[in-house]
Amino acid sequence: MAEPATQSPYISSSAGGGGASEPGVGRDVKAGGAHQPCAVRDLIFWRDVKKTGLVFSTTLILLLSLAAFSVISVVSYLILALLSVTISFRVYKSVIQAVQKSEDGHPFKAYLDLDVALSSEAFHSYVSSAMVHVNRALKLIMRLFLVEDLVDSLKLAVVMWLMTYVGAIFNGITLLILGELLVFSVPVVYEKYKTQIDHYVGIARDQIKSIVTKVQAKLPGVVKKKPE
Repeated sequence: MAEPATQSPYISSSAGGGGASEPGVGRDVKAGGAHQPCAVRDLIFWRDVKKTGLVFSTTLILLLSLAAFSVISVVSYLILALLSVTISFRVYKSVIQAVQKSEDGHPFKAYLDLDVALSSEAFHSYVSSAMVHVNRALKLIMRLFLVEDLVDSLKLAVVMWLMTYVGAIFNGITLLILGELLVFSVPVVYEKYKTQIDHYVGIARDQIKSIVTKVQAKLPGVVKKKPE
């Protein structure tokens, strides 16, 4: 006699009708997140000049303000500027409606009625995505500080030693400003001169790989990596 079919415990929670819509929700959330890298890529490659110019100028002015003033002052001035615009526009529309005796209502009603609540599915998706990166970073930190690979740990030591000189010349805000300038300029230059840059980068990469191989061969107790 055939044994009665048993239901796997791994799928029992999703067998009911209530869980049938969850895969669709997950696909929707993932599909929404898939557009974010494309949007960032279009932004840094200046696909839309007006949009990129607005983001670049706004963030650059914010960083320059943080370099000259404290964070509290910058945040306070930004909030005051925003409130000045919205309050002035609200009073202006109220005066216009009183003079024209119109019933247009609140000028920001369309924005006040917007649903800005974050769904639980989207929240869990973002948390899960963040946890993947956090766990990966923790694993990398343990591998470097516990010297799983001596060469990689030495690389980190050299980089941190060089960063002590960088920190003596630049502060954090200055580095952020330089980083933004590079983010909004290097991709465009690379896209324009991709062939030449790839050629020289390939030569430099081969030289570095050759030097690292020689160093690994001379260091005792180094775990040799398998060739890719």
